Amino acid sequence: MIRRDLIAGLLLMPLVTPVLAAMRQISILHSGFPNRTPIHVLIEALRTLGYENGNTAVMELLGGEGDATRLDTLVAGLRSKKPEVIIALTSPAVLALKQAGVVTPVVFAFVTDPVGLGIVDSLARPGGNFTGVTYSEATLGGKRLELLLEALPSTRRIAVIWSRSFSENSVIFDAIRQAAQTRGVEVFSRELEGAQDLAPAFDYAKDSGAQALIFNTDNLMFGRRKEIAGLALSHHCRQSIPLPLKLRMAD
Repeated sequence: MIRRDLIAGLLLMPLVTPVLAAMRQISILHSGFPNRTPIHVLIEALRTLGYENGNTAVMELLGGEGDATRLDTLVAGLRSKKPEVIIALTSPAVLALKQAGVVTPVVFAFVTDPVGLGIVDSLARPGGNFTGVTYSEATLGGKRLELLLEALPSTRRIAVIWSRSFSENSVIFDAIRQAAQTRGVEVFSRELEGAQDLAPAFDYAKDSGAQALIFNTDNLMFGRRKEIAGLALSHHCRQSIPLPLKLRMAD
């Protein structure tokens, strides 16, 4: 089964509940750019369940585009409209709904630690009006480093470019740093405050003498993939695995 079909299936499992029995209004909220994702897979899967936009259901697709103010405005609108269910994609979208006190049933995905973030009480008994699927992305930070070192075994200095706009990124970075310590690898951290920091961050990675770079993305950076790839090329990165990016710096 291809990955996007699996994701769609996971998203839909919590939706097949009595809550959906009379559903007419469905709102899909993404904190980034939903139209740059395979969102059509979810729409198609909903249609197979009898929820066809413009026919048996009214669906709206909302994207925060990496802008916290825009996301809050969208959430305020959802709180007022009270659709019958909200499908929330990514942790910033889910957190914004939670913090706004939205009472509509929310089904979420792409959230690494819903318990730690205070979204649900527990995985076994979520409680409240939030439920969904989760994955242990935070624990994969060390695995990312491991894969990079397998590809580039002589690497002893790496730079990590990341942003706190995704709460998971902090945990992922800690996992990378801890894994690096056990392997005798030096880590150089550069945090991004916004898109204006991209070029200086790549300069920092090269000036620090890093042999490779790990890029932990977020909503805003996902929308700037071409710019990031261009910076990687201009800084003579020899190898890349996009999103999250693992880049080798020129010797």
